[in-house]
Amino acid sequence: MNMKRLAIPLIALGAMATPLCAQLALPDLGQGAAGRTLGGLGGTLGDTLGDLGGNVSRTVRGLAEARLVRLDRLARANRNLIEKDAAGALARRGELLVMDSTADDIATAQRAGFVVLSRERLGDLGVEVVRLGVPSGMGLAKAQDVLSQALPGATVAADTLNFQGGTASGSAGRAGGAAGGRAGAMPPIATPVGVIDGAPMPGLKPAETRGFARGAPKASDHGSAVTSLLQFAGVQRVLVADVYGSDPAGGNALAVAKGLDWLVGKGVKVVSVSLVGPPNPLLARAVKAAQGKGAVIVAAVGNDGPAAPPSYPASYPGVIAVTAVDGRNRALIEAGRALHLDYAAPGADIAATNAAGRRVKVRGTSFATPLVASRVALKWGANLGPKLDAEAIDLGARGPDGTYGRGLLCTICRPAR
Repeated sequence: MNMKRLAIPLIALGAMATPLCAQLALPDLGQGAAGRTLGGLGGTLGDTLGDLGGNVSRTVRGLAEARLVRLDRLARANRNLIEKDAAGALARRGELLVMDSTADDIATAQRAGFVVLSRERLGDLGVEVVRLGVPSGMGLAKAQDVLSQALPGATVAADTLNFQGGTASGSAGRAGGAAGGRAGAMPPIATPVGVIDGAPMPGLKPAETRGFARGAPKASDHGSAVTSLLQFAGVQRVLVADVYGSDPAGGNALAVAKGLDWLVGKGVKVVSVSLVGPPNPLLARAVKAAQGKGAVIVAAVGNDGPAAPPSYPASYPGVIAVTAVDGRNRALIEAGRALHLDYAAPGADIAATNAAGRRVKVRGTSFATPLVASRVALKWGANLGPKLDAEAIDLGARGPDGTYGRGLLCTICRPAR
């Protein structure tokens, strides 16, 4: 039997089993299966796809459950620094952020027991924030509700946390150099790229690193991997805002907004963000302001699976949302989701540099994001979208889809393990 003729039934059966089956490789039928009758094959395929659909469903549920367990453990291990806000998201303990407030608003808050911790002005973004400490003995969620009711004309938010994603493990080769050990292999890209993450190892020598968290800048595996991938892809100048340092409550919305303000002030026009978190009014405003200054934000959809809540900042309007594929161009089953999806890029079966300067295997949408950012930097300017679309390789269903977005970018800059 000609196996090509089986393609349509296979695809149809896969689609009926579950859309997520598209993210997995179907088992190789082999010559024995090819010699069976179509009826026998249909029965075998039905069983196989049924099992596959069940396995996928269990995997998706497992990813969602693992996310909740991970967040709960982080909160319990850092009770003095982290607690849940009114929406159940993790945030910096005992602090609220207030925007659009008047002097009378702050006076009202102070009479209610709130304490002014600092007044933050993000000059290049034109955003002003007042940090308030909540009254002693009052939980963050309760304080958020109380202050929102007391200041109906202001914007009140918790300082919610954003998290790095993906894994870096094992050894992929010798120490040193850019990802894949082929520094300079790609054509040089002159447009600078900003990174909001942890700090890279000193040997990677980005143009500049600045800290926006306690203990920052502090070299991290995640930040080192992201920076090394940008350098491998040809970006000559990388500026890194370390929003984590050694702070368990690092990656908070205020730190990310301040990092973005610094990058915009440096004239950076492309920013790679391999972090995910809940929606936050301050971060939304900072992203919009940066876009108003001509900056393009490229962000990962995360690695908590399709059952996780939509990720931010990837879900904000105008942000380029990135997912990942493996070495066979299959979408990663752990890829998260956003309210829109733009592009995919290699995010597995690749290598990057860790904080110790060693090449390691990496996996996750975090590592696809800098590769897309490199293409944005290369094509930056007028008609950016059409330029990127012309380069993108259409995968999955014809045209834009929810698995690969508008196509696969940066296949030529896939860093070998």
